[in-house]
Amino acid sequence: MTTLVPPPTKTDRPPARPVAPAGAKKWRRRVPLLPALIFTIIVTQLPFVATLVISAFQWNLLQPGDRHFTGLSNYAFVFGDARLRSAVLNTVVLTASVVILSVLIGLALALLLDRRFLGRSLARTLLTAPFLVMPVAGALLWKHALYNPDYGLFNGTLNAVYRFFGADNGPSVDWVSNFPMPALVIALVWQWTPFMMLILLAGLQAQPGDVLEAARVDGASALQTFSHITLPHLRRYIELGIVLGSIFVVQTFDAVFTITQGGPGSRTTNLPYEIYLTTFRKFEYGQAAAAGVVVVIGSIVIATFALRTVASLFREEAS
Repeated sequence: MTTLVPPPTKTDRPPARPVAPAGAKKWRRRVPLLPALIFTIIVTQLPFVATLVISAFQWNLLQPGDRHFTGLSNYAFVFGDARLRSAVLNTVVLTASVVILSVLIGLALALLLDRRFLGRSLARTLLTAPFLVMPVAGALLWKHALYNPDYGLFNGTLNAVYRFFGADNGPSVDWVSNFPMPALVIALVWQWTPFMMLILLAGLQAQPGDVLEAARVDGASALQTFSHITLPHLRRYIELGIVLGSIFVVQTFDAVFTITQGGPGSRTTNLPYEIYLTTFRKFEYGQAAAAGVVVVIGSIVIATFALRTVASLFREEAS
């Protein structure tokens, strides 16, 4: 015979736990992140504040006792100095050339690697390798193994072609001295093309297969499919690659220092290298700090566009 148990009364129920306020819950989630936030502020923001302070002083290391506050005069010098204006122009030319060529070549390679063929995994690995090489090592490779006028690969190949057609010897071209900006651009394109290729390859593999299949069923050619379906789909990925590539390439120092050292005649001196020269050759700390602040502000502007592009990309993928 079963015994009916009466339902628990109000006095039998366990007491309800107090509900924490919404603000307390948020702080419980944020407290573990505070050490990382404090460390980030110390590492990034305090040096930037120190740079802002130094940029307001006339400070030459060769005259340590003549340091004095000058306000915004260093910024006026930055925007009025002919060398810095030339460095800004070189930076724009270098960044635009490298990013545009890297995107175009990366797109062609991504389209190739998106197809199935024998050895595709090996080809992907080999094409990604230049991006994994240290920038200084890559710059040294281009300067000595490829561009060197005496034993470089380019002149060796050129001389072999001349000898093949009956000439005793070919010309000895000093690539870095005669073509400084193209030599620098080619080396950086070799380094950054894999980065663009990986971004665009991810975009190609994210294409909806049913849309491509419908285009093939409707009789669209490969060119029509690329121009009307693939390219509009890749627009966000191309924008992302351009913006991120611009952020990184505009800060290029190692390739300029290693391959051309800003020459000949400051024809390849960009802003980071000009800041280096101002600091360690002219010892003008105030002017170098002001130029650094200008570069940081420009990078922040580019990074803002990058974040907006990434956010719109994620919104598009979610929808």
